[in-house]
Amino acid sequence: MSPVKKATKKVAKKAVKKVAKKTVKKATKKAVKKATPKKVAKKAVKKATKKKAVKKVAKKAVKKATKKVAKKTVKKATKKKAVKKVAKKAVKKVAKKTVKKATKKAVTKATPKKATPKKSAPSKAAAPVRLVGPYNDDKKFLEEQRTELLHQREERRAQAASLKAEADSLAQESEPGDVQFDEESGEGGTTSVDRERDLKISADMMAEIEEIDAAVTRIDRGTYGLCERCHQPIPKPRLKALPFARQCVACKSGGLSNR
Repeated sequence: MSPVKKATKKVAKKAVKKVAKKTVKKATKKAVKKATPKKVAKKAVKKATKKKAVKKVAKKAVKKATKKVAKKTVKKATKKKAVKKVAKKAVKKVAKKTVKKATKKAVTKATPKKATPKKSAPSKAAAPVRLVGPYNDDKKFLEEQRTELLHQREERRAQAASLKAEADSLAQESEPGDVQFDEESGEGGTTSVDRERDLKISADMMAEIEEIDAAVTRIDRGTYGLCERCHQPIPKPRLKALPFARQCVACKSGGLSNR
């Protein structure tokens, strides 16, 4: 055979094979279509789609459930951690307190206790000692002293009043620069000097009147004749010489104030 015939045969065979394949495919498709009705195919498709949708929903539900469970587990874990922290802190505090108490007890046991003095019953405040005059029984002497004191008060009051009146009259009569010459002393003195002297004596008299009044109150209180410094009796001769004396001779000579 010539090569041309061989080539034509091969091409023919290939073409026959392709046509045979196409016809077989068409025939099988037709046969399948005839064998499976359209309704069954639709149902199968619906079922398949439903299954896919169910699977999707199931997957979503599983995801949500897993997320919720994960969140809950995380919350529980965080709560547990927080509780553990709080518990640790509380345990530490309690441990510190117990340690402190134990150390205090140990220290108190080690150090000997100081002997605490027994509290004595609160003593009542001592009543002030009431001073009593040494001549309270001698009423005659006290009456004599009272009359003498009143008499001296009247005398001094009259003297103080007259001296003050003289000083006032000197002040009214005198003029500025008026000088009186004293022949005995050879010195010139103004009326103002006399006035000041009278006022000084009058003031001394008034001070003695205050002392006399104080002596009268001492007689009334029952402390007359008692030295205000050493609380010893003032001798009667001193009281007769100076009825308003406050101190005895020894205390008066030791001090500069009072009579």
